Amino acid sequence: MEIKKAIITAAGKNQRTLSLQSLVDRDGTGKTALAILVEEILRAGIGAIGVVISPGDEAAYRAAAGAHAGRLTFIVQPEPLGYAHAIHCAAGFCGDDAFLLLVGDHLYLSATQKGCAQQLVETAQAENCSVSAVQSTHESKLPYYGAVGGMLVHAARRLYEVSTVLEKPTPTEAEQKLVVPGQRAGYYLCFFGMHVLTPAVHKILHYLFAAGGPVNFRAALAALAVQERYLACELEGRRYDF
Repeated sequence: MEIKKAIITAAGKNQRTLSLQSLVDRDGTGKTALAILVEEILRAGIGAIGVVISPGDEAAYRAAAGAHAGRLTFIVQPEPLGYAHAIHCAAGFCGDDAFLLLVGDHLYLSATQKGCAQQLVETAQAENCSVSAVQSTHESKLPYYGAVGGMLVHAARRLYEVSTVLEKPTPTEAEQKLVVPGQRAGYYLCFFGMHVLTPAVHKILHYLFAAGGPVNFRAALAALAVQERYLACELEGRRYDF
């Protein structure tokens, strides 16, 4: 499975402003959060990048991308209908290709020479299936993240077969449905803000939206876990939700 495309969702209320913020690294170099995310994707060997934005935001995002602006395709989410809808808006850009998905208000710090996105892409290519990056997270942070449960399938590579997906579960729900072998008591596998997904997820989202009513990304991932092999992977790195 080749992953040649990536999506950054940047149309959410916080994502619209945070992605445009300038940050200064320890060497005094200033970059916007968007530029940092684009470079993370490029390090993973992906050159086709779509950015989901709100109407009227393209000029600001082009400026924030700097030298990378020419690599980006801007995809407008016409109405603020949520994260799942933002991903659905990128279906035409992705076509029938697997894709890397990042959220616009996270940054990633790798503990190895390979970036977090590169680690995830290589895992998905090796396993030939959808893979969500996860991070072992204390139950006190559950109100902020989606989480998964499943079976450990490769301890050394920290890979899990996903069977359950919950959005911002309570500690009680997590204890009942998300306990995973090898995790410390009170810790759960919460989303990292980074996924590699097959085109099946777009078909699922299309079906869910056609059925009417509110749609969340958790429901799409839960359906994906039923339809095809879907893994979670603990990366060598940390996510920072800013």
